[in-house]
Formats: sequence, structure tokens, C-alpha cells
Amino acid sequence: MRQAGPTRSTPALSSFWTLIGTRFLPFADAATRELPLPRLVRLSLFQVSVGMAIVLLNGTLNRVMILELDVPAWLVASMIALPVLFAPARALIGHRSDHHRSLLGWKRVPYIWFGSLLQFGGLAIMPFALLVLSGDGQGPVWVGQLGAGLAFLLVGAGLHTTQTAGLALATDLAPEASRPRVVAFLYVMLLAGMVASAVLFSVLLEPYSHLALIQVVQGAAVVTMVLNGIALWKQEARDPSRTRVDTPRPAFRESWAKFVAGGRATRTLVAVGLGTAGFSMQDILLEPYGGEALGMSVSATTALTALLAAGSLVGFAYAARRLTRGGNPYRLAALGVLVGIAAFSCVVFAGAFDSAPLLRIGAVLIGLGAGLFAVGTLTGAMALADASGSGLALGAWGAVQATAAGVGIALGGAIRDGVGALGASGALGTALAGPEIGYHVVYHLEILILFVSLVAIGPLVAPASVGTSARRERFGLADTPA
Repeated sequence: MRQAGPTRSTPALSSFWTLIGTRFLPFADAATRELPLPRLVRLSLFQVSVGMAIVLLNGTLNRVMILELDVPAWLVASMIALPVLFAPARALIGHRSDHHRSLLGWKRVPYIWFGSLLQFGGLAIMPFALLVLSGDGQGPVWVGQLGAGLAFLLVGAGLHTTQTAGLALATDLAPEASRPRVVAFLYVMLLAGMVASAVLFSVLLEPYSHLALIQVVQGAAVVTMVLNGIALWKQEARDPSRTRVDTPRPAFRESWAKFVAGGRATRTLVAVGLGTAGFSMQDILLEPYGGEALGMSVSATTALTALLAAGSLVGFAYAARRLTRGGNPYRLAALGVLVGIAAFSCVVFAGAFDSAPLLRIGAVLIGLGAGLFAVGTLTGAMALADASGSGLALGAWGAVQATAAGVGIALGGAIRDGVGALGASGALGTALAGPEIGYHVVYHLEILILFVSLVAIGPLVAPASVGTSARRERFGLADTPA
């Protein structure tokens, strides 16, 4: 029998896919000879583990701890704020990895590995804390609460360390011309990890049980180490000349004074803080709200996180398209704020009309608005970095954004608990005695804060506030926030 060989159509078919590949696979052009696509995909797995941890902490665990385990919302909010408040240290982590001193010649590997161990340690502690909180274990409740707080802190510290050093490693490996697309691919993998994890968790937790949740957390710990190990394997070459002990470290004080001179940077950071707080107060409340006010299951409320992440991805893509065509970043941020106002209005009306579909629409719009706002303000901060350096400007943006998010999350939980207790006691009258009243006050407050952020953004929309570099340079998804 004659062996089958390639037909005449094979070269044509290969040429066809080659021609359309970069068009319909928008990140295929990120691969280069130095960093081929299989190696890039493998490196991006650390972003998948980060997205999985974010969904587990901010989505599944917060709803279960508030409703199924009866942990006060203010305490859960404080636990979730611990990882977020660690985010400003990312600038220091990146700086230290840039100038790491090691005889082994690795700059990024030690930080990625240590961050992976912190993530694993936090997820390993979490099941024991959940056992105590559920009443199936031994010990007082405060031990479980303390253990859960420690687990949240370790996971947050680990994911921020891993992500910072991982992005820096990707920048080191990629040629300068392809770096924006490489980092763009890594950010999309983060959102893909969030969406996939949310869908998987919703399937594994249907029907819900404490044992199923513990097994999911344990599985996430193992998967984290496997993914990060695969991502790290043989990526960074050893070069002791880069990690010698006389590596210089630049100063900070003078650069910061130059950055804030003139006041425009200060106004930008104020707008970032207000808008981020406006979008973040609902972070731990959306899923409990769906369960308590609309009677949605754990599986259905976990899926809200996937919808929110999908909306963020659409926001990133639309922002990239608009800014590539010369759009004003502050106007784009203002558009995101307006979308956020509409989103929280949908969430409020979902409770009033007992409409789960309307809540899902609101979740998508929250992600869309937050994505537009974050990309717009970050691009504006980049335009301020001409004289002071991009590291300082983006570090300041990240510090304000993370702090505002942490404070907003904590305040959201505290307000929900306080107003909810007043409503249940009858102090607010019979019309405001329902279980959703605490949530509605938070959502209305977020709408108010977003309106105030529009006031801060307004003067920045003027063309003079946007540097020529921001108007002329192409914007890539590499510039979107983590």
C-alpha cells in the first residue's frame, strides 16, 4: 500500500492559516524567535494561578463565609482587604528583583518561587480555618477567624509577589519590540484564568457542602504549585554578572517631588482613588447580595464573578481600540464612570424587581466600567511620566489604586453590616427592614462617589492635560492594570 503523503492542498491550507492567524488570533504576533508561542503560553500560566486565587478569595469564599458560615461581613471585608493593601509593595518587589543580588545569577526566579510558596501556604491553611468556622473542627471561633485572616494575607502577598516578578521576567525575555504584546497576552491570561476558575468552581460547588469547599481550596493549592512550576521551568537563564553585589539602586525622593510638581499628577491620583473606591465597595457584596436578596445558589452567585471578569475583558479591548485611534484617556475614564453608575443602578433595581438577569447585566457593566476607568486613568498617569520616569508614575497609580480598593472593600462590608443591623431592629422603619437595605445603601453610596470622581476627572479631559506622547503612541493591552 502506498504511504499517504501531503496533498497539494496542504501548503495552501498552511498559507491560509498563516495569513489569517494574526488577524483572528490577536496575540499570535507576540511570539518571537527568542520567546516562541509555546514558551510564552507556558510562562503565562502564573497569571492563571493568580486569577484562580482572586476568584477564590474575592468571589467564592467571601459569599460562603458571610452566608453559610455566618462570619460578619465587616470581618470578611477586612480579610479580603489584607491582600489588596499589600499591593503597594509591588513597586518595592519589582525594584528589589531588578537589583537582586545572588551568586546563582537569577533575578526573578527567587521572587516567583517565594511568591508561589506563599500562595500555597495560604491555601493550605484555609481548609483548617474553614473547618473551625463551620463547627466541624475543634477550637473557638476566633481561632478559625484568625487562621482565615492569615490565609488571606499569605495568598495576597504571594500572588502580588509572583505576578510582579513574573511580569518582569516576561519583559526580560521578550525583545523590546514585542514586549507590549507579550504583557498584553499575560493580562488576558489573567482574566481567562478568572473566568475559567469561576465557571469551574460553580460546577464543583453544586450542590454546596463544607467538604466540597475544602476540597476545592486544597485542589487550588496543588494546582497553583503545578502551574507556577511549569511556568517557571527553564525560563530565566543564570547570569551572575547581572546579580553582582555592586548593583546600583536609584534614589526616590527627588523623583517624587518632580512628579507631583504642578498639581496635575495629584488631581489624577485623586480621581484614581475616588473612582477605584466607587467600583470596589461592592467587591465582597455582589455575591452575598445575590444569595440573600434574590435567593441565588452558590453556583449562580459564583458565576457573577465570571461575568464581571468578562465585562472587564471587553472594557480592556475597547479601551485599547479607542486609545490606539487617538482617544482621550481621561474621557475614556469618564465613560467608564458613567457605565459604572448605570451598572449599580441595574444592581439596585435587580433587588427591587427580584430579577436575577438584571443583576447579571449589572455585573457585566461593573466589569466594563471598571476596565474602562482603570485603563483610562493608567494611560493618563503614563502621560505624566515623561520627566519622572514610568516606574514612578505607574507605581504611584498602583499604590493609590490598591489602597483605595482596600479601604473601599472594608467600608462596604462595615456599612452593609451597620445599616443591615439598624434595618433589622426596626430603627429605619418597616419600609427599610428588608435584608437588602444594607446592600442598597452601599450601592447608592458608590453611585455618589462615582459622580464625585467625574468632578475630579473633568479638568483633566482638556486636551492640554494629555501629553503628546499619550496621543501619538499606540496603546496596547500591555498597559492595562493587573
